[in-house]
Amino acid sequence: MTSLLLCVLIAAPAHTSKAPVVVLTTSAGVIKVQLDPEHAPISTANFLQYVKEKHYDGTIFHRVIKNFMIQGGGFDQKLHELGGNHPPIKNEAKNGLKNLPGTLAMARLPFVDSATDQFFINTAPNDFLDHKDDSPSGFGYAVFGKVIAGMDVVRRIESVPSTNKPSAEGVPLTDVPMQNVIIKTARLAK
Repeated sequence: MTSLLLCVLIAAPAHTSKAPVVVLTTSAGVIKVQLDPEHAPISTANFLQYVKEKHYDGTIFHRVIKNFMIQGGGFDQKLHELGGNHPPIKNEAKNGLKNLPGTLAMARLPFVDSATDQFFINTAPNDFLDHKDDSPSGFGYAVFGKVIAGMDVVRRIESVPSTNKPSAEGVPLTDVPMQNVIIKTARLAK
């Protein structure tokens, strides 16, 4: 029986898949995020499209709130909103992924299917952002990846002193730009 089990284990190849890894080089350090095209194919494809177009290069983390999240991707260093170059995408918050510390999610307007270029990295367990129902307030925010290296950099960015403005909360007093955002690929065992 033992040798049969050993033969089965040897004969069965390890199930692997390729998942995109995006490297965000920021003024605070390097963050590597692994995307989840299996659970969030639309959000992953959207994010990768913006990365390929170099949309994120030179943008800043324009909203940092301690014990909540850091948000970026949509503003330059003069706080000019860039706006998404592509139509808003379908919200994939029903995908079963949770807004846990270190997860990457799409930012959106109050409308369910309104995400374009902005994203955020959760720095706390933000279950109130998870899908609860199909109403605009309960639909949630789609998680589509996770930080696999550089969570210390995320924490550093989260700790940048910020201020509240009439139109925005958590605006950093010192810019934290994304200098270069590129795609890598990693083999993952499932």
